[in-house]
Amino acid sequence: MAAPSSLLLAILLWVPAETLTCIGDSGKPVDWFVIYKLPKKCDDGSAVPDRSVLPNGLSYKYLDAKSKDWQDGVGTIREPKGALALTLAPLYQNNKSQIAFLLYNDQPPPLTGKTNGQSGHSKGVVLLDLDEGFWLVHSVPKFPPHTSNPAFSWPSNAQCYGQTLFCVTFPSSQFHDIGKQLSYIYPLVYDKDLKIIEDNLPELVAVAKGQRVQREPWKRSVNLISKAGATFQSFAKASNFKDDLYSGWVAEALGSDLQVQFWRRKTMPPSCSGQYHVSDVINIEFPGGPSYRSTKDHSKWAVASTSTKTWVCVSDLNRSYGGYLRGGGALCTQIRNLFNSFKSLVKMVQPCPHPVHPSS
Repeated sequence: MAAPSSLLLAILLWVPAETLTCIGDSGKPVDWFVIYKLPKKCDDGSAVPDRSVLPNGLSYKYLDAKSKDWQDGVGTIREPKGALALTLAPLYQNNKSQIAFLLYNDQPPPLTGKTNGQSGHSKGVVLLDLDEGFWLVHSVPKFPPHTSNPAFSWPSNAQCYGQTLFCVTFPSSQFHDIGKQLSYIYPLVYDKDLKIIEDNLPELVAVAKGQRVQREPWKRSVNLISKAGATFQSFAKASNFKDDLYSGWVAEALGSDLQVQFWRRKTMPPSCSGQYHVSDVINIEFPGGPSYRSTKDHSKWAVASTSTKTWVCVSDLNRSYGGYLRGGGALCTQIRNLFNSFKSLVKMVQPCPHPVHPSS
């Protein structure tokens, strides 16, 4: 048997034994984390402001339950001792017989070719054993690499734009509902091995086989409880829902106006006619920098417009007319430090015209 690469060996030595959870930048298991990969100045002319210190498109900000605010990541996004490499390390071990996994991406790695355009506009990783696991929701094309690769790596195409990765640790019982949510989204699964859980979690097995919801209702929401007891609300819509995820459903369900960050190209105007308004984030600014326009950021997230609600969501879909016709979802929570940290990024929004709310 060939010796593992030095990168893989470094990862395996750093991962705590007998854990299948989100692993933080500290190298220890965490209930959840968010990685925000920062954009860089690109050769295509889509440059962020000169004052931004973005040397290589691999820098990131990090946040977890113990963080008060965004902090600099450990090295670059591909750092073997960073949260992302540590969390995904089990996928690239030689012996994967004791884990189950499902990798999905509407823009899969080159090994598997291109999507047919009918799948959900969603990207993520489900990794678990019989006791626990995690759901990683992200916005990165062609990621992560197929498990036949020798080690975790970051795709070269994902350096120019901002990206988010949201990992939550769940007990195995919660993956029944996670599987049901994915059946609405209809993700493009490009790598999988569910043998150890196929008798216990038929919902995930069905998703891996390409099955999806065939009849109304075309949307579903459910509360998910993390390993540490935090509450998350998952929203999932099928392509037949044919409405904007945010203004057509999530804002009303959460009872809150929303400010939505997404890749703003061919976008819809702010949604201002209903009880709850949805506006677009057009400028982002991290404490201490960088500051840039949302056209430089592929991440998809939303925050409540006021601090009384504290809702924050990491999601799959852009606010565009194309999003009407694709499956996708959002994972939302009212965790205070998560809300405060995302809310602090909103430098400018495209507002609704006056009056701010319709008269009652």
